[in-house]
Amino acid sequence: MKRFIYCVATALLAVACTQNRQENASDGADLTRYVNPFIGTAFTGHTFPGATYPLGMIQAGPQTGNFTWEYCAGYFYEDSLIQGFTQNRLNGTGCVDLGDLLIQPFSGEKRENYDSRFDKAKEKASPGYYTVELSDNEVGVEITASPHVAFHRYRYPKGETANILADFQSGLVWQDARIHTHVLDQEINFESDRVISGFTRRTEWVQRVYYFVIEFDKPILTREELPKRAPQEKGARYLLTFDMQDGETLNMKIGMSSASVEGARANLAAEVPDWEFESVRNRAKDAWNSYLAKVTIDGSEADKENFYTSMYHLFIQPNNIADVDGKYTGPNREVSQSPTGKFYSTWSQWDIFRAAFPLYTILTPELIPDFINSMLDYSEQQGHLPIWSLWGQETYTMIGNHSVPMIVDAYLKGFTGFDPERAYNEIRRSLTESSHYKSNWDIYDKYGYYPYDLIRLESVSRTLECGFDDYCMALFAEKLGKREDAAFFRKRADYYKNHYDKSTNTMRPKDSKGEWLTPFDPYALAHADSNIGGHYTEGNALQYTWHVMHDIPGLIEWMGGKEKAGEVLDYLFNTKQETTGKLADVTGLIGQYAHGNEPSHHVAYIYAYLDRPWETERLVRQICNDFYKNRPDGLIGNDDCGQMSAWYIFSAMGFYPMNPASGEFVLGAPQVKSASINVGNGKRFTVEAKELSEENLHVERVELNGKPYNEKTISYRDIMEGASLVFYMTNEAKR
Repeated sequence: MKRFIYCVATALLAVACTQNRQENASDGADLTRYVNPFIGTAFTGHTFPGATYPLGMIQAGPQTGNFTWEYCAGYFYEDSLIQGFTQNRLNGTGCVDLGDLLIQPFSGEKRENYDSRFDKAKEKASPGYYTVELSDNEVGVEITASPHVAFHRYRYPKGETANILADFQSGLVWQDARIHTHVLDQEINFESDRVISGFTRRTEWVQRVYYFVIEFDKPILTREELPKRAPQEKGARYLLTFDMQDGETLNMKIGMSSASVEGARANLAAEVPDWEFESVRNRAKDAWNSYLAKVTIDGSEADKENFYTSMYHLFIQPNNIADVDGKYTGPNREVSQSPTGKFYSTWSQWDIFRAAFPLYTILTPELIPDFINSMLDYSEQQGHLPIWSLWGQETYTMIGNHSVPMIVDAYLKGFTGFDPERAYNEIRRSLTESSHYKSNWDIYDKYGYYPYDLIRLESVSRTLECGFDDYCMALFAEKLGKREDAAFFRKRADYYKNHYDKSTNTMRPKDSKGEWLTPFDPYALAHADSNIGGHYTEGNALQYTWHVMHDIPGLIEWMGGKEKAGEVLDYLFNTKQETTGKLADVTGLIGQYAHGNEPSHHVAYIYAYLDRPWETERLVRQICNDFYKNRPDGLIGNDDCGQMSAWYIFSAMGFYPMNPASGEFVLGAPQVKSASINVGNGKRFTVEAKELSEENLHVERVELNGKPYNEKTISYRDIMEGASLVFYMTNEAKR
């Protein structure tokens, strides 16, 4: 893990942020001035500072590294060299892919290495825009984006030869051994002296194909194909020299598609038909402002930067990979036609079902039908709902199938625009037919849990995660009047009780004979996708003990009541004993609570069900202050496609979806003075924190629409009908 050089890097970032704000200060409605894309680009945030469009398939920006876990997003803030600029990226994940089609501009003569130092003080990023000066290569770089098109603008010194390295072999990969083997097949066509087209079929996290059309506004004068660096290398690399026609600026547009070269060409023609860079940049900026404006807050500059950067991270994905005509390549690897013109992928379901998706239902309800239909279209092709899909392909990363709670959440909240029976059938199939290697429903139903001697990896976590999906399906079945199915899935939802060991107060592995795992270390970290293995998923027994989001009152009773459960929860947050082993994903520890990873995200709110809300209020303040900072190392863990950010957005406003399919949000304590959400139809839901200050972190009382409000939760219906929620803050814990 790299150590962050706080004083230098933070100072440089502050300069860049100040410059960004000064550029936009004249427009009071421009919320992009509060977005700092460098947040999370150091430590383990795995974010990137490139140019992207809300929910678009392009994320164009700098690549500073490759081949290790630190470079899941291809960029690390501390680095001093830029290798080039790639056209797509993942936001905050813990796995590697994308980073397609690397372009590196340079001036002068060709040389051995085209990596370039860059001026950190001149590196800037804002939503839809990135710029940097390449010192060694003597090129000024600007990049913007539309949904399917990356637009690059390069400024060369007058009188110098203008070149680019076009590396079609490049892509983000996991290990050095795969540098030359991830490209499986490729075709590149120089259609003219201004147009290059083709495709690359590659494999890393998933096997996929991308198609491209590249256009230049100056003619290619010469091209040289570089020699292969290894016999197995199938991707080409070219040095291109341009006839600048006495100009200094070279413009390049790259249209991309998952379906065809003609699809990439059509995307380019539809979205960026001309060479007006500033127009494209302004359209991206306007699009981002339309999303950021869903919520307006009052707080400090740091509050606003954290909040609106979190909003920005939330809407980088999921990505619509359908072309402008609705065509896309799905999990069956065939070109399909979306009936809605949209097909959303990059679904980090294991993460985003917890808070990001419930937040989408509030902030962007207009998107939900397309989200759900995309999942259902995927399921009909794949044989089950997406588990973690990337560019339309299944990664099988993580456990459970948390498309289920998202679909059920949408249905129970009254969303239309998708067929409930179709959705029900796809959920039922996904939860009962063993169509992939992580299902094993016969074992699950026979024992009422996953025995660790039969399911050797993540047995406890899989039982608990699947139990939440079962609970959601039970709600769906009840709503549709399917009583037999409802009873079946209700029974399954209680399987968590078979893992709770009262002698250790933990969720403990059990074998097929009903015997507890011995010896047993509740501090031992586990994760199947690492070299550790074990019975948990990116966590340990202490953390996963609370993973019963659908039945916290039942869990408390099963533990022996509120007093006993309170002792167990207090121990989680206050123990001084360290974890056994290390995992890069388990960060942000408060005792054994790990905010840097998702299974802990709801746990601070459990105190509300123990009649100790002041503990939630204290912890929320601590987490927001310590683990969300407006600087490159400001995120304590992977942003995970917006889930880490969604936690902050909800908690800053004073409530959180502990049970993300219930339509209820547990009250906490606001961290901003006020927040106002545009919920549509001319209505707004407002939150106000009266007398909020550094000292006044506790809640004295709450009012809803001017009347005393003593409930633990507020409902989705109350929020979407428009309401006023007022917290009266104090420095004393109300007991």
